[in-house]
Amino acid sequence: MAGNAIDIDDLPRPRLSEIQRQALAWAETVPVDFSEEGILEVARHRTGLADFGPEDFRIRLRVLREGWDRDPEITALSRLTLHGYLVRYASNRLLIRDTLKRHPEIHDERIDRPVIVAGLPRSGTTHLVNLLAEDDRFHSLPLWESYEPLPLPGEPLLPDGTDPRYRRCMEAWEGMQRTTPLIAAMHPMAPDHIHEELELMGPDFASYNFEWLNHSPFWRDHYYGHDQTPHYEYMKTVLKLLQWRRRMHGDTRARWVLKCPQHIEQLPVLNRVFPDAAVIFTHRDPVAVIQSTVTMQAYSQRIGRKRVDAAALIDYWSDRVEHLLRACVRDRSLIPAERGFDSMFHVFMADEMATVEQVYRVAGLELTNAARVRLKGYVDGHPRGKDGRVVYNLTRDFATDPAHLRERFRFYFDRFPIHAETRS
Repeated sequence: MAGNAIDIDDLPRPRLSEIQRQALAWAETVPVDFSEEGILEVARHRTGLADFGPEDFRIRLRVLREGWDRDPEITALSRLTLHGYLVRYASNRLLIRDTLKRHPEIHDERIDRPVIVAGLPRSGTTHLVNLLAEDDRFHSLPLWESYEPLPLPGEPLLPDGTDPRYRRCMEAWEGMQRTTPLIAAMHPMAPDHIHEELELMGPDFASYNFEWLNHSPFWRDHYYGHDQTPHYEYMKTVLKLLQWRRRMHGDTRARWVLKCPQHIEQLPVLNRVFPDAAVIFTHRDPVAVIQSTVTMQAYSQRIGRKRVDAAALIDYWSDRVEHLLRACVRDRSLIPAERGFDSMFHVFMADEMATVEQVYRVAGLELTNAARVRLKGYVDGHPRGKDGRVVYNLTRDFATDPAHLRERFRFYFDRFPIHAETRS
């Protein structure tokens, strides 16, 4: 029932369920070849393909793999999960490369005036992009398709007509629900949910998304030190591929609605790669964002890491959020007023449709009666806290004073009219 409070009172010292203990024990019995060549060979075998394209991706794969491989705190279950991610990305890279070679006309597709939602994680970006995706004039990217943009060669639909990619995504979601059942209350990720286009950088072994999978300071430093333009171009190419595939099936839509938090620290890159994009910035109290992030991370780490280090989580994600916001404040002016809009979380939550009207204004798109009905139906069917409301407590769980932490982000409050939220 909506409104049910969920108080996870064992975050620093988790009490594992029987299912969690069984999953951890089972993973210890599963051999995993975490070597670079081992990962790539599984991808070759899975797809029947061998051409990965430009070899520079190996450097990024090596940074990821070696960082995780040297981490003594990663559990065998997490190691198995991370191996699955890397194999999936390597497989997708092979499939994308093969399709582009056979259909060079894909490069002629245009990604015209996309609407891009950019803001801190946990700031309403997911809710807003899922809401906008209800307008069937937009292309959007469901989770299952982001995980596997292309089917395996010769893979048929299942007997009931279901795409096997959808089935695999559903099985992964159901597995997560069994081992970490409270994730849905913090960040629902069912196959039909609209996901981040950043997932399409995965086959290029790029993006900040890897930081969410497990503790990744080595990857973060590598990411900071390299221009992300080539990886945004790669992602744009995969969007062209998806658009081309949809057109082959009679889809005539011309515009995308996209979202990703990473964009707010990559605005110069975003502006170069998508120069005609309408960018919707979501803004929220960074302390509320951090408490939500570290709570979700700590809850996931009960099966992902051998111990939950609450202090390390606060340090890492406070630094990470500050980096995102300082870049946003520095570069926000790159997006001109005619194609940029700043949405305050408290305003959006008070009246979603009023925010939607502003989005359509900036996008230069008429909010038709039909679209309004669809969007209002989504709002009514997805009240905040639908899957329960998580109780957050920075003081109890992370020994952090919210007011003290908020002072670190004074520069952000000085720039945007954000309301302070959390007080405990």
